[in-house]
Amino acid sequence: MAPNGRHEGLAISYLQQIREAVGNLNPRDVRESAERRLAIEVHAPNVFPLLEDFLAPANVSRGKRWELVEFLHRAGDPGAPEEFDLAICEEGEDCPPDGFVFSPARPDDLVGQILERREDLGLALARAFPPFRKPVVEKVIQNIATENTLFALVTALPDVVPNMIEIPWAVSQFASDSVYLTINQIRMAFLLAAASDRPVGYREQKREIASIITAAFAWRALARALVGKIAFGGGLIPKAAIAFAGTWVVGTSLERIYRSGYGSSRAERRLTYSQAYERGKVVAGAMVRVLRPPQAG
Repeated sequence: MAPNGRHEGLAISYLQQIREAVGNLNPRDVRESAERRLAIEVHAPNVFPLLEDFLAPANVSRGKRWELVEFLHRAGDPGAPEEFDLAICEEGEDCPPDGFVFSPARPDDLVGQILERREDLGLALARAFPPFRKPVVEKVIQNIATENTLFALVTALPDVVPNMIEIPWAVSQFASDSVYLTINQIRMAFLLAAASDRPVGYREQKREIASIITAAFAWRALARALVGKIAFGGGLIPKAAIAFAGTWVVGTSLERIYRSGYGSSRAERRLTYSQAYERGKVVAGAMVRVLRPPQAG
């Protein structure tokens, strides 16, 4: 097969693998998690308006603010739900054992406390309340970039069994690591849209998904070129760092789109990639030391 024909064949094969793998990725699960209707019990008689203003700031539309404050229920109010997802209390008030303290002087502390202990509510809180959005989005990007780094390493290390590594979903179904990385980036797009209170789904995000698939060809070519040029497996960490950096660039570009309506410029993406690549080498190096610890003696 001629070189051009070979490349076209590989591209078609790759797209077919993507199409098959997409069948295992259901955006409905992400939507349901993000659209969960929260019930929050508030023990804050003196600072309730301040809590409302923090969770639903002035730049939120009146209709959206009304929707959000309906999630908040004063403790003891008639008609309040029988069960609550969270309890928020002001300093000095009696608080349930699993409650969270709101301090008007340090409001962001509330966000950190809740996300640390109730990560399961992260998407719903980010979609509903703007103060939760940035930390949840950052955590999603970090997690997916790290997962892709791990996968790139696991599939390149002959003495590591993939099913022994904690990766979020099945590894064996993917014909290549580039397919897994791409599908995981599409999953990231769903999560970021949900956390940003944007529509979630293949049709709703067709432009973003198309750009992810297109960019994947460039990341794959770059990773393979590095591995081929560096002898004795020396391209292992650079390859994994590319998986980290490529995913990080995709994530930060999507975050910009969902937050402001426009993506990053080429210069901004290059700078982000350069910084993320160096960070990815550190992450990959730490993973290699865990996956292949030095032999004693």
